[in-house]
Formats: sequence, C-alpha cells, structure tokens
Amino acid sequence: MDTVGGRTLAKILSQTKMDGAVAACGLAGGVALNTTVMPFILRGVQLLGINSVYMPKAKRIEAWQRLQESLPLDFEDQAQVLTLEQSIAAARDLLAGKLRGRVVIQP
Repeated sequence: MDTVGGRTLAKILSQTKMDGAVAACGLAGGVALNTTVMPFILRGVQLLGINSVYMPKAKRIEAWQRLQESLPLDFEDQAQVLTLEQSIAAARDLLAGKLRGRVVIQP
C-alpha cells in the first residue's frame, strides 16, 4: 500500500514482485507518475486506486476494523513509538530526510 504517490509510487512499482499488487491511496509526494509499463506487462503488477474521499462512512469503518484485526498489536518491534511532545521534532527530522521507517505517536 502506497500513501505517498509520485516518485515513491513509481519506485514501489518498479520493485514489486511478479503478480504483485500496489494499492495507492495518497498524493503527498505528488500526482505525477513517471514510470514505464514494464512492471505491468513483464511481471503482471497491478496498480489499484483507493477512493477514500467518496467512500461511504460504513465502508470506511469496516476497512479500519479489518486493518485493526489484521495488523499486529505490538508496534514497538516494528516502529518507533513517540510521545505527542516528540512529534514536532520527528516532523522536522522527516522533512529533513533524517527520519526513516514507521513512527507511532501515542497521545
């Protein structure tokens, strides 16, 4: 799943394995997609768009519930856990390219 778009989505598509699928749901990295058809015709990669804007509330709730059920609950092993107070510094690091990986902000 790609939440960024732009160059990040193009890179993800180029690295997706045979018969893989990429779900795109964000545009933070831009709306342009500069890539080739190679992943699609040589490896059968699928690009799926997620329309989260006009999705009925009941379907959005169902999707969040499914994510909650399928994702591991122990984020400490998979992400940095920061406090809300630490989030401003983390955002600065993210913009400066110093922050990598997943971050969970606890209230």
